[in-house]
Amino acid sequence: MTNKVLIVDDAEVNLTLFEALIKRMGNCEPIKFSDAVAGLAWAQSNDVDLIVLDYMMPKLDGIEFITQLRATEGKVDLPILMITANDQKQVLYRALDAGATDFLSKPVDKIEFMARANNLLMLGVHRKALANRAAWLADEVRKATFEIVQRERETVVRLSKAAEYRDPETGAHILRMAHYSEVIARGLGLPDEDCGLILEAAPMHDIGKVGIPDQILLKPGRLTPEEFDVMKQHAMFGYEILKDSSSKVLQAGAEIARAHHEKFDGSGYPSGFKGDEIPIFSRIVAVADVFDALTSERPYKKAWTLDRAAEHIKANAGTHFDPKCVDVFFANWDNLLQIRQRFNDEREV
Repeated sequence: MTNKVLIVDDAEVNLTLFEALIKRMGNCEPIKFSDAVAGLAWAQSNDVDLIVLDYMMPKLDGIEFITQLRATEGKVDLPILMITANDQKQVLYRALDAGATDFLSKPVDKIEFMARANNLLMLGVHRKALANRAAWLADEVRKATFEIVQRERETVVRLSKAAEYRDPETGAHILRMAHYSEVIARGLGLPDEDCGLILEAAPMHDIGKVGIPDQILLKPGRLTPEEFDVMKQHAMFGYEILKDSSSKVLQAGAEIARAHHEKFDGSGYPSGFKGDEIPIFSRIVAVADVFDALTSERPYKKAWTLDRAAEHIKANAGTHFDPKCVDVFFANWDNLLQIRQRFNDEREV
């Protein structure tokens, strides 16, 4: 590998000397600039392994050169060998403060110059090796994280299927409402991480129904008040199942399970939360879940038309639903219809 060494000095004799010494080191390509401004511009836009820099130069002295170079992205650790005069101790200190890596005093000893330059080049090699190692480790972490996320997704799917086996709702419903929820989250301006999180966690909203007796869960007609009180327990059942997990996805699922039946005006269950007391994920899922439930056919009811369901959601903004979530929902209507078509009940997975 050939090391690129930038030499910046306004004295031609010094340029010639340093160039000859750099060539003698082997595997080095010297690049010379007598104009400090031009040398800085080249260093800022090109890869270089070492800079040999004079202090006293017109237009731009060595300290300002270093200051501007260090402010350039990717140039913070670039080795810089500063050349100063014997009587310039204060300049030396300022140069080190500005970011010079090493220094030599004039007149320059040739053997010392080559030794210091070689040491700085080796420092650069080790720095790059560490950076490559760090990049490799980061890639390994990404791979391991991906595997963990995949396992979490499998857990979510299996938990959701456990509820499906005892619930007349379909797998397509779970996919639709999860994707509706992601659309609302993005429309509200939530961070990308949260948008992905709600997509993964929303399918667990009714996991607590595994604890509801079949004669209530599968009853084809309207529930009695006593039966409905039992049915309402599924929110806390789901929360209790998921809450103690170390997984962010399952933690989000726990919050959604507990609060997705809360209403914006405080008349929901199980806690009677009101307005912003209801976690944002639960407010989002409430809109997505109810809309899809209304427009889906079940053994105990016919599907509502899209227009009728839309009017119901709009009419209950501010009472049942967060008005902001409702506004975003209908602002993305075409996108929601595409999701509905993509995950229709005939294409369950």
